[in-house]
Formats: sequence, C-alpha cells, structure tokens
Amino acid sequence: MKEALIGSSLGTGFTFLMTVFGSAMVMFFKNKQNEFVQKIFLGFAAGVMIAASVWSLLIPAIEKAEERGEIGWIPAAGGCVLGVCFLIGVDYFLSYLLSDAEKFFKTDRLGGQQLSWKRTVLLILSVTLHNIPEGMATGLAFALAMQNGNDHTLIASAWALAIGIGIQNFPEGAAISLPLRQEGMYRGKAFLFGSLSGTVEPIFGIGVTLIAHKIMPYMPWFLAFAAGAMLYVVVQELIPQIHLDDYDYEGRMVHLGTVGVITGFLVMMILDVSLG
Repeated sequence: MKEALIGSSLGTGFTFLMTVFGSAMVMFFKNKQNEFVQKIFLGFAAGVMIAASVWSLLIPAIEKAEERGEIGWIPAAGGCVLGVCFLIGVDYFLSYLLSDAEKFFKTDRLGGQQLSWKRTVLLILSVTLHNIPEGMATGLAFALAMQNGNDHTLIASAWALAIGIGIQNFPEGAAISLPLRQEGMYRGKAFLFGSLSGTVEPIFGIGVTLIAHKIMPYMPWFLAFAAGAMLYVVVQELIPQIHLDDYDYEGRMVHLGTVGVITGFLVMMILDVSLG
C-alpha cells in the first residue's frame, strides 16, 4: 500500500503541475483585451472540452463498462445525463444568488456581470469535475500495479497514463486561465483559478488508492458524469458567447470563435489519441 500511495502521489502530482504550467500561459499575454481574441480563447476552451469529453471520458467509460461485461452505453449515457442535470441545478442556483444580490443592492444593473460570473463559475467547475476521474484513474492504475506484486509492466503503464494525462492537462489549464483573463480577471487570479482546478487530481488520486477495490465498479459513471458537465458548459455558455456579435467593425462576418473551437478540438483530440 505504501508503494501505491507513493506512486499515486508522484503521478498525480505531475498531472497537477502540468495544469499549473498550462495556467501560467496567462502570464504571457498583454493586459489589453480584445473581443476577437476573447472569442478565440473561449472557442479554444470549448474545443478542448468537447474533445476531452469524448476521448478522455465517454469512450473510456464505455470501454471500462464493457470490460466488466456491462452494456457500455448505459453508464455513459446515464452518467452524462446526471452531469448535465447537476450543472443545470448549479446554473439555477447561481441565477438565484445573483437575483438576490440585485434585490439586496436594489439595482438591475448586474446583467453583464451576472453572465460573466456565471460563465466563470461553470467553466471552472466543469473542468475541475473533469479532473476528478482523471486523478482517480491515475490512482487506480498505481493501485492495480502494486496489487499485482509491483508488476513492472503495470507500473510502466501507470506512469504512461500519468504522463499522458499530464500533457493533456497543459491545454486544459490554459483553457481556464486564458478565457478568465479575457473576461477581465486579474492575471494572477486567473492563473490561480486555473491551477486550483488541478488540485483535485492528487486529492482524489491518493484517496481512491486507499479504497480502490470499492470504487472501481463506478468509474464509468464518474467519467460520464464529468463529460456531461463539460458538454453542458460548452453548449450553454461558451458556444453562444463566441458567436455573439460575430461581425467585425465593417459588418463582415468573422469566424474566429469557430476557428478557436476547431483548433482546441484538434489539439485535444491529437493528444488524447496519440497518448492513448
């Protein structure tokens, strides 16, 4: 057990650091905001999240369920629906809080701030939820390796998984911090929120190592739940925002948001497929 905890700590610690490095990309951009740059960053975040939902979460959920002799699409679809319902509830709760804030301050001028704040919270929450099953998967990989007598092949596989997830976490960290910066958040604060989204990986990775035999049957549901949450944010918050006022100053339609989505999707797809 001690070796499993050490391996899980090192593996998930690496994935967390890669999230931090990705979030640090916000330090290299100028202070001046531009609505077209904002569309690109929001689009990139949306593309990353769509690809991660499919290749990092839904497909593994189906495969893990089928490995256990179950019908693959049931936990994938069921978990996805639960994830969507969860964030719908969060969305309503945030709207309720903001409505109360307007009444308390006796103003109806929070409209733009409401949308920005809600989008920020949902973006951070969805990516954080996505990182939970990734941390759990890493912890389970190390626990499995140690349960089989320190099998060198399984240990190498666990480290390969940790490295693959870590590399994927780089664009995910940027997918949080860059849009937050473009929303007007201070650079340091955007970096902090992007980094904090990755803290759940070592927490849940180490935790699941301690209870690996109990949590394994539910992994497909956890994976699909995170996928549903991410897809909700993309459809409800990010896609509408990147197509808002989708014209330049001369009245010509621009496609920067769409290009951002496709770019983010391709980057994350290539990382997921090539790293297995």
